[in-house]
Formats: sequence, structure tokens, C-alpha cells
Amino acid sequence: MDLDSFMVSAVILLAVTSVAVALFKHLGLGSVLGLLVAGMVVGPYSPGPYVTTHVEDVRRFTELGVVLLLFVIGLDMKPRQLWALRRQVFGLGSLQILISGALIGAFALTYAASWKTALLDGLTLALSSTAFVMQLLQDRGEITSRHGRTAFGILLMQDLAIVPLLALVPFLSEAHILSQGLPVWKLLSVVCGMLLLLWVFGRYVVPFALERLVRQNNREAFALVIMLAVFLSAWATHEAGLSMALGAFLMGMLLSGSRFNLQIQAHVEPFKGLLLSLFFVAVGMSIDIGAIVAHPLDFSVRVLAILGIKIVVLLALCLAFGLTRSVALRVTFLLAQSGEFGFVLFGSAKALGVISDITFAISVGVISVSMLLTPLLVRLGERLARRQEARERHTGTLPHDLQPETSDVRVIIGGYGRVGHTVAVLLHGSGVPFIAFDSNPARVIQGRQDGFPVFYGDIGDPDLLVAARIERVELVIVTVDDVPTALRAVSHIRTGYPRVTVIARARDLASSGLLVNAGATLALPEALEASMRLGAAALEALGITSDDVDELLRSARKEDYALIRPANRGHD
Repeated sequence: MDLDSFMVSAVILLAVTSVAVALFKHLGLGSVLGLLVAGMVVGPYSPGPYVTTHVEDVRRFTELGVVLLLFVIGLDMKPRQLWALRRQVFGLGSLQILISGALIGAFALTYAASWKTALLDGLTLALSSTAFVMQLLQDRGEITSRHGRTAFGILLMQDLAIVPLLALVPFLSEAHILSQGLPVWKLLSVVCGMLLLLWVFGRYVVPFALERLVRQNNREAFALVIMLAVFLSAWATHEAGLSMALGAFLMGMLLSGSRFNLQIQAHVEPFKGLLLSLFFVAVGMSIDIGAIVAHPLDFSVRVLAILGIKIVVLLALCLAFGLTRSVALRVTFLLAQSGEFGFVLFGSAKALGVISDITFAISVGVISVSMLLTPLLVRLGERLARRQEARERHTGTLPHDLQPETSDVRVIIGGYGRVGHTVAVLLHGSGVPFIAFDSNPARVIQGRQDGFPVFYGDIGDPDLLVAARIERVELVIVTVDDVPTALRAVSHIRTGYPRVTVIARARDLASSGLLVNAGATLALPEALEASMRLGAAALEALGITSDDVDELLRSARKEDYALIRPANRGHD
């Protein structure tokens, strides 16, 4: 592709996606649905201009966005939290795949050419979309909610099911290609060996490298090592027969206990957002409108039947596993769609002659359209769940843990030097939950030794603020001594999160004025405050009452220290 055609394609893609995302967000339908529709518009199956015919290649590349998404989720998931999900993963997740697969397979016998095709359809379409569901949960801030954890557990089991499903496809082929492959015990040995190497790499090698790079203040290499760790883990699990997303998730979980985890997330977030958006566009481009129009009734019946079967099975299983009706409804409508793994599985089946070209086109269309309907299904599930909660609340049966979960952190401290440490001690002594950041690794280590949640990171990095979920906190205290960093941090916070209160430390009156102009709610000049406390102590020593001294200090602080401001603004 020459430069001109590439630029034209890029302009068309950006223009259509920008309009679609803005429109669908305005209508309250979410950006994901907008990206899907944009992909349909610029795809090769649309009547208008299209950006490329190599949809499968684009989708394979943009699956790296799914890899990065699972890595970020892993950063928030401690091993003990994963163990706590064992009932959802191995119990609820396994039964969902088996029962949904059996029922969808039985339905597929009504149109499939053979039982092999029906079995493939059933087990493949029983899986849900990890990318869609986790992105929706992340956008809604519900990953840590009860229905978010349950949905994640089921999706994790579906990712684990990829290995036997991939092994099943050659058995369904007349060629029986699997007979030339490795024995099962060798396959299991390869998987276990790869997971062991991954554990060593993520537990020891990557943290060691990051520690050295931080001490050298080498941020470029820090970011490159992170991306290397993500893609190397994804490649390793892919070579072992597992999904790339599972490898990235495991690497993220191994790094979740690191004091660098939020800065790692800040480096990954921009790439994840871009690639994941392109992934959803590529899914939209995969929808063959011609195949759908040629078989409208057959196609509609398949989509509705698959959604209906999965909704009934998921709802029944969630209730059987003790979830409340409102949580069960949310989980059910979140996972009703089919997943992106179907593209890989049906593609492999087509290459081995298990299914025909028209079956492949319709199957891929069913998956894509079910994804397209997901945001609407989620809204329906949320509405039904809220009605159920209202009934439970009216009857006094609403459980306490059903209330929306929010972060416990109320304050973020930017900088853990002398001032930041003092603020942390005061907050801790008052029982106020907080987290602190510092770009000096020695201070981060000291903060951890002090028993405080201090992480490596630059408070002036907007991606770090996103990773720290700053929208949920009430107060940010900027104590860094570097004025440009403090100004950048205050400006980002005020622009992106106007409701958050910002208190900043300033060197002097001039710096205080700059910080206030940048958006700080309050900027306290350190040198001037020390001078005022010294003057107050002198007055009290001379017999002036404490009330009079406090009133004098309040008057001095009014209107940006106007009472004691020197005539020359350039001097302290």
C-alpha cells in the first residue's frame, strides 16, 4: 500500500470512528457499539468506501489490545483474589460451557450438515467475549463488583477451555491431522514447563530489571521492558497452546504485588486503549452484510436462539450457585454474546474442511452481531436488576454486599519526601485511607518500610492518574518540590477531574500563585508558613493570647497572603 492510499484509509477510519463514537456516547449506548458500527461502515462488506480487504490480518494484529486489557486486569488481581474465585472459575464456568454447548449443539443439529459441525458450533458459541465484557466492566467501574468478579471467573474458565477446543478441531476433520502431533502427556508437560518459566520471569526477572532501570531513571527502557514482558508472556502461552490473553493476565497478576504496578499500568493504558478500539472496529468490519441479507431468517433465528439459550442457562446456574437475582441478571446479560475466540476456531475448522465457506461466513456474522447487541443487552440486564433490587429493598431482603462498591482510597499524595511523609503520618493517624506516589525509588522503599501504601510513579503523568482511579478520590495533595511537575499535575487534575480538591505545597508566594492559577484549590507556600509559625511562637512567648495569634494567622492567609506580601513579587 502506498503512502497516499494509507493516509486516505487512515483519514476515513478516523473520521467515521470519531463521529460514531461521539454519536453513540451521546445516545447513551457506549463507545464500544459506536466502534462496531464504524467498523461495519468502513469494512469491505459495506456499499461505500472501505479501508482494507485484509480484515483477518487487521483483527489478528488488534487482538494485542485484548492482550493488554487482560494484562491490566491482572495488575489489579492478587493471587489470593484469584483463588477466591475458584468456585466461579471451575464450578460455574465449567458447567456454563458444558450445558450451553450441549443445548446450542442440539439446536445446531437442525441446520448443520453433520454432528461434527453441530458440536463445533455448540462449544464455540457457548464462549463469551472477554474483550467486550471486561472493557464494559472497566468503563463502568464494575470489575471489582460482585457481578464483575463472577463474570471474570466464568471468562477465565472459558480462556482455559481454549486448549481442549483447539485440540478437538483436528479430530472433527477427515484428515485427522492431530495424529501427527504430540501425545497428550507431552502437551501437558509443555504447558506446565511454559507456565513455570513464566512464573520465574514475572516473579524475579522483570521486577529485578525494573528496579535497576528506575534507579537509573531510564523511563524509556522501563516502558520497553514492560511491553516485552507482556508480549513475551502472551507468545509463550500461545506457543504452549493456551490463549495469548491468558499469558498476559498471568504476567499482570505476577506483577500486581510490585510497587511499580500503577506506573506499569500508566505506561500500558494508552496502547491498550488504541489497540482495543481498533479491535472492536475490526470485529465490525468482519460482519458480512451480504451473507446476512442472503439468509435473513436463518441468520436471525440463529442469533436469537443462541442468545436465548445462553441467557436461560446462565441465569439458572447463577441462581443455583447462590447469587442473588439482581447479580444473576447482570452476569447473564453481560455474558450472553459469543466471543472473539470463535473467529480463530471457525477459521481453523474452515481450513481443515470441517465447515464450508458459507457456514464460516454465517458463524462469524452470528458472533459479530451478538457482540453488536451486547451493550443493549447489558442495559436491559441493568434495568431488570435495578427493578429486582427495588423489590428486594421494599421487602427488606436486599443484601448489604449488593450495594455499589467504591474504592476505599480518599486521598492521593503526590510525593513522599519530608512533607509527604508528614502528611501520610497525619492521615494514617486519623484513619483516612490514602495512597502515595514518588518517582524516587529510595523514597518508595522507605514508604513501604514505614508501612504506608507508597508506589513508584510520577504524579504529573495523566495516565498514572487514570490508573490510580483519581475520579474516585476526594482530595489530592501535591507535595513534590519540583515546580514544573507540580504545575503539570495540578493542571491535569483540574482539567480532567474538576470536582477533586487539590492542595499543593509551594516554595514561596510566586510558586503559590502559579499553582493557584493552574487550578489548585489551595497552595501553601512552605517558607512563608514556616516564617508565620515562627512569628506566632514569638508572639505567644511575649504574652499574646493564642486566640489573638490564631486570628492574626487567619488574617495573614486571607486573599493569597496579601497582608504580608512584599511589595516586590520577585522576592520571598
